[in-house]
Amino acid sequence: MSFSFARAPLDPTFLPAPDARRQIIDALADFSIEVTPASAAKQTTLGALLPRGTRVYVAFVPGEDHRSVVATARQIRAEGLTPVPHVPARSIPDRATLEVYLRQLTDEAGVEEVLVIGGGLDQPVGAFSGSLALLETGLLEAYGIRAIGLAGHPEGQRMLPAPGAATTLEQKLGYASRTSAEIHLVTQFLFEAEPLLAWERALRGHGSTLPIHVGVPGPATVKTLLRYARMCGVGNSMRMLTRQAGSLFKLASVSAPDALLTDLADHRASDPASRIERLHFYPFGGIARLAGWLAAIQAGEFTLNDDGRGFTVHGAWD
Repeated sequence: MSFSFARAPLDPTFLPAPDARRQIIDALADFSIEVTPASAAKQTTLGALLPRGTRVYVAFVPGEDHRSVVATARQIRAEGLTPVPHVPARSIPDRATLEVYLRQLTDEAGVEEVLVIGGGLDQPVGAFSGSLALLETGLLEAYGIRAIGLAGHPEGQRMLPAPGAATTLEQKLGYASRTSAEIHLVTQFLFEAEPLLAWERALRGHGSTLPIHVGVPGPATVKTLLRYARMCGVGNSMRMLTRQAGSLFKLASVSAPDALLTDLADHRASDPASRIERLHFYPFGGIARLAGWLAAIQAGEFTLNDDGRGFTVHGAWD
């Protein structure tokens, strides 16, 4: 049994667009996913599960050795996919280590795109207090990095509450105007669209034209989703999921982001100025489960709910 992420009440006069199915399929074009070195090592057929060239982000979690991230990036490249490793500022001790890491990524795995984040540590292990300090070294551009993702937090940051988060975002936008690399924002994962859409509209209102890659949790049990939500502190949408789980007693059931995808697809199609460019999936329920679910949607193997608010995916993806 599966069910959708909870959704905020909408206008009761809402009607799905006549081409809603096509909008959903189009929204999945050129999606990306995220793996850890450990999860990638367990999945020996990663290249067979995903479309050729798919961007696969390689998480560099606290305590990870950069060499395992490099090895995973090599594996991903060898399987016909595109590695996008994390560069976590607070986990890198010094400039020399950063240079070694970037040299290995570019020379051994052909990396041209990275995601720069502060990292999950409360205190830096060395020279870089956050992503901006690392960016300002200029080393990413020097080593041929052509595209840089920066973290976006529509629901705020656990370690950097407002107004600090707003100031940091403004500094990132400033960096984007100076660098030769292409900059985009990659958001934390969410369970509902409205916080993201409000944040996106606010960015546009301040003149930002940066593309946004929206973090989406793949199908997983509610218990698993709640665990990750608590770890990452995703705010209001976590409370919505908690209410849903508490009322339905379905912690062991699989929850899928179909309602969220429907909202995002509708927004992209109805607002030509939208900066939402791509969906970035976190395979909390497993890489194979997520890949099967996405492949079924792209093949059109799903049925819209009667009210258009979500859909049911068919086949043996789960």
